[in-house]
Amino acid sequence: SAMCRALFGPRGVPVCAVKGSIGHTLGAAGALDTVACALTLSRGVLPPVTNLVEIDPALGVDAVVGKARPSQSPLALVATAGFGGINAALVLKRGEDEG
Repeated sequence: SAMCRALFGPRGVPVCAVKGSIGHTLGAAGALDTVACALTLSRGVLPPVTNLVEIDPALGVDAVVGKARPSQSPLALVATAGFGGINAALVLKRGEDEG
């Protein structure tokens, strides 16, 4: 979308969404999105968008379609939009491995 291009430029970023898998959890949606995002960073795997088969290339969005995709990115953005304009964005960073 235009927002993704404005924020991230031509390189784009992969887009995931878990709402199709777990449903709308109302007041818990932001917390569950954050947990899902943290697990994505920890495991290095991007979950596919449930029931998304094909995306219009004109949108310019790199949605994860069909099956999970590996990711080595150390950063992830959680963006949530709630009822009544309650919106938030949070950037998460993968922790350093100890060893």
